[in-house]
Amino acid sequence: MDFFREHILSFTLFYPLVGVVLVLLPKKDEHVRWLANIWSFAGFLLSLPLVFWFDKNADGMQFQERVNWIPSIGATYHLGIDGISFLLIMLTTLLGFISILCSWSAITTRVKEYYAFFLLLQVGMLGVFMSLDFFLFYVFWEVMLVPMYFIIGIWGGPRKLYAAIKFFLYTLVGSVLMLLSILTLYYAYHTQFGQYTFDIIDLLRVNLPRHTQIWIFLGFFVGFAIKVPMFPFHTWLPDAHVEAPTAGSVILAGVLLKMGTYGFMRFALPLAPLGASDDRIVKLMVTLSLIGIVYGALVSLMQKDWKKLVAYSSVSHLGFCTLGIFAMNPNGLAGSLVQQINHGISTGALFLIVGIVYERRHTREISEYGGLSSIMPIYATLFMIVTMSSIGVPALNGFIGEFTILQGAFEANHLWAGIAVSGVVLGAAYMLWLYQRTMFGPLSNPKNQSLKDLNVRELAVLLPLIAWAFWIGLYPKPYFDILEKPVAKIVERVHPGYYAKAAAAEHATMEPQHPAQVASPPDASAEDHTAHAAAEAGAAK
Repeated sequence: MDFFREHILSFTLFYPLVGVVLVLLPKKDEHVRWLANIWSFAGFLLSLPLVFWFDKNADGMQFQERVNWIPSIGATYHLGIDGISFLLIMLTTLLGFISILCSWSAITTRVKEYYAFFLLLQVGMLGVFMSLDFFLFYVFWEVMLVPMYFIIGIWGGPRKLYAAIKFFLYTLVGSVLMLLSILTLYYAYHTQFGQYTFDIIDLLRVNLPRHTQIWIFLGFFVGFAIKVPMFPFHTWLPDAHVEAPTAGSVILAGVLLKMGTYGFMRFALPLAPLGASDDRIVKLMVTLSLIGIVYGALVSLMQKDWKKLVAYSSVSHLGFCTLGIFAMNPNGLAGSLVQQINHGISTGALFLIVGIVYERRHTREISEYGGLSSIMPIYATLFMIVTMSSIGVPALNGFIGEFTILQGAFEANHLWAGIAVSGVVLGAAYMLWLYQRTMFGPLSNPKNQSLKDLNVRELAVLLPLIAWAFWIGLYPKPYFDILEKPVAKIVERVHPGYYAKAAAAEHATMEPQHPAQVASPPDASAEDHTAHAAAEAGAAK
């Protein structure tokens, strides 16, 4: 047990890789499906001990594993997690299993290859969240591209090759620019300390001038902004979502997009704090985030394709996540991470909702539906819960994330929060309009009259996400407790002395003051104070 605990990250990381080999062995597709589903569920169970062993009060990275890998260039096999990566890993293992389970009847051709690519994708995603060595991180970042490219390109829709190539090229361009930032830090460390290393914890010691850090941040920015995707780098996302199979859309929205926001929190802010906190950079990032929030919501309102509407909603929701990050205060950062989890839950469930009716009708045109609640009441009920979750109704997860982000944005700048609120209103508009057009009204299309309600497998993929949504909405405290220490480290990194200043300001407001001091303006001259006191004395007489 001790050995397993010491190496639980490696077991969780490479367990799906064994499954890649195993699913290629059976000859019958039915056996492949059973093996892939059992193996992915076992992978989720393998990660569950992290929930009980993770120490929210510990400083620094936990469950670290470090072995020399390529000593000549300073690359190591270094894994470790904190509260940020822990939550994303649990999201990845659960959504990985759910994505494979929802593929049972949807994938009928080249079944072996499909499940092998999906399990390989799981390895790449987990590796990104666990890596504490930049060389190792970059390997997993690139590995993840290959299976996703084939999942879209082979099992996607009519324009699958276009969407797959666009996804691959966009991400590859961002990766190359990110690599330049990594190499800048790599050589700067050698200049200052006389040795080469890709270790992220060691690279935090590098001291660089502001202008150099700005360039480093911009390199990271392009790589991570494309992955989020932020406006105007978002154009690959709707094509990828629309053409990808249902499981591909679920894992793309639920996990892959979080690699961009995770990259900002794990690398861009801590490694280039002077660049990230530069006023010009902050204004740029917040402006792009706010444009993404409003633009994504407005475009969602105009969509006729059910899946494309959900895809553009991701642009809007992730705009909230990046807004929270660049508010650069505890509420903004913690709210951003919670909202990243929320987006994975809610939008992942929405893509499952779309996939269920698409398998029955093979169309995503909203106009083809209407009145489905009369023949699919269970489906309509769960869809309503997921809709409320996406909108951000209290008692569900979306409310917690959006409220905390808006609180952080308001603390940083009132105007930011004011503009972002419009995204919440527009989000309610497009989601309720979608629900009304598909679930209510007369059942006018005769093709829908024979549709069957959810089966046991479809309930099994939706109910865990809905239960998680209620858990976060009703009792979010454990999540904020887990994030408290890693968020505090990021805030102190970009704003040294932030907590000391906040404590001093709070102490100053709590100190009792003389009435004359309270009434007088803080910048008043001595004569003003005297006149004010004399006026008070006269009034007292």
